[in-house]
Amino acid sequence: MPVLVEKKIGIQTMKPIGGGIILQSKTVSAPECLRFAMSQPTDVVITGCDSVEIVQRALNTARNFKPMNQEEMASLLGRTAAAAAQGKFEMYKTTSNFDGTAHNPQWLGS
Repeated sequence: MPVLVEKKIGIQTMKPIGGGIILQSKTVSAPECLRFAMSQPTDVVITGCDSVEIVQRALNTARNFKPMNQEEMASLLGRTAAAAAQGKFEMYKTTSNFDGTAHNPQWLGS
């Protein structure tokens, strides 16, 4: 991110909640994940919403947004460090579970 910011290249952040899997770690809430992502030097944060309730929660987080300060970020990272260490809750990075192209090779043509 620092290089992108320096070069004035737009940054989009996707899956701040990791498709909901991050929440299974029981170390962080969805609003905390979204607020953390929105506190980064990003131009847009794209989060999935599969129900009206989730849309309302995301809107509430955005409407009441205050960037996390360094202490809040350090606390969140400290609470999640052990859960994140093995990659178990970051399957979007460590598996092809979220790779639509891998699951649909016909999209690439012949």
